[in-house]
Amino acid sequence: MRYCLIGCGRVAPEHIRAAQHNGLELAGLCDVDPGRRAENLSFAADVLRDVPFFTDHRAMLREAKPALTAIATPSGLHAAMALDCIEAGSHVIIEKPIAMHLADAEQIQQAAQRQGVVVGNNLQNRFNPAVCALRKAVEEGRFGRILSATFQLRWWRGAEYYSQAAWRGTRALDGGAMMNQSIHGIDLLNWMLGSCPETITALKSTLLHTIECEDIGVAALRYRHGALATLECMTVAYPAAQEETLQINGTKGCARLGGTAGHTVELWRFDDAAPGEEAEMRRRYSVNPASVYGHGHSLLYADVCDAIAQRRPPLVGVTEGANALSIILAAYRSAESGRPVRFHSDETIGKIL
Repeated sequence: MRYCLIGCGRVAPEHIRAAQHNGLELAGLCDVDPGRRAENLSFAADVLRDVPFFTDHRAMLREAKPALTAIATPSGLHAAMALDCIEAGSHVIIEKPIAMHLADAEQIQQAAQRQGVVVGNNLQNRFNPAVCALRKAVEEGRFGRILSATFQLRWWRGAEYYSQAAWRGTRALDGGAMMNQSIHGIDLLNWMLGSCPETITALKSTLLHTIECEDIGVAALRYRHGALATLECMTVAYPAAQEETLQINGTKGCARLGGTAGHTVELWRFDDAAPGEEAEMRRRYSVNPASVYGHGHSLLYADVCDAIAQRRPPLVGVTEGANALSIILAAYRSAESGRPVRFHSDETIGKIL
């Protein structure tokens, strides 16, 4: 399958490795800054030496004719570029977030249905071994009735992080600690609890960094089945990334994933637990990846490729990406208005009232 990548920035190596691992034919690279190819993709210089490079993604789509295109550009560019890919007949993997506005996500979904292409959203933490084990426990009903959940992202981003690119921390192209760093955990919270919440009440602030968006945000969520959840999202946890934690509490069990990016099992206790199960889960499902990106990209690519072959939706598609986005946008609206925000109860994508 012919594959192209738009955007050769910080996360580009993960996409190239995933493409190689899944046997995709590298047909084109694109970035408005040609220097990023050497800066970020030197590890694959031999493989990429003869791959055509473009500074215009539309020209690449016309000339390289990819069957699958990945978009790893600033967030505010995702929607327009995805629509260009879809209209060119290419399946798409879009880095998180799926878009910056729900209307754009709906437009992507409609275009994909019209053109008959698969669109995946790169929320790769769904493929972490610990996350998969947690989801299996949810599906098996081991928690009983889920009563509460907590997601905490306590990371540090220094001034040098935001100064590396002018788009970082901006409203138009990036978002803050919720939209950029915490969207993975917010997606997992949605996945475990089975839906968008009924209401969300949030606060956010910019306490340390000179950026347009928040470097800390907190929120309380109420779900239709009664469960309550909390979010704590920050890039001010000096001096380094401390934790990304997801905990689920039910009437028959509780579990917590942790580590710097939710890759470890820290708590695993159920009424029906076998002897030694918690220790075994810690040993079997805790990993220590080299970066917060983890190992999920290759598995997400594999799922999208299989979805294309089997003509089925991917595990993480437009709906899943839009639902995570809707929570973040609702949190922003609540924080700015000082009032709780409600969601529609009958929408596939969790629209905000």
